[in-house]
Amino acid sequence: MENYIEYVGYIASGIVLFSFLMGNIFVLRIINTIGCGFFIFYGILLGSIPIILTNSAIVLINAYYLFLKNNKGAK
Repeated sequence: MENYIEYVGYIASGIVLFSFLMGNIFVLRIINTIGCGFFIFYGILLGSIPIILTNSAIVLINAYYLFLKNNKGAK
């Protein structure tokens, strides 16, 4: 059982790391948000509040820049 939890953590880390290879900030934030989603799931599996809170905050920051800030610039 613990092995699959560890794999979720590795997948999350890999996705977040991969996101930083993106040259386009929009794509970076989308991929990073997916990675953070995996980290949130990982944190739930571990019962780790710090992992859940930190990655939830990053998802909110990414959402702000992807949706709210981009829409304000278009008006």
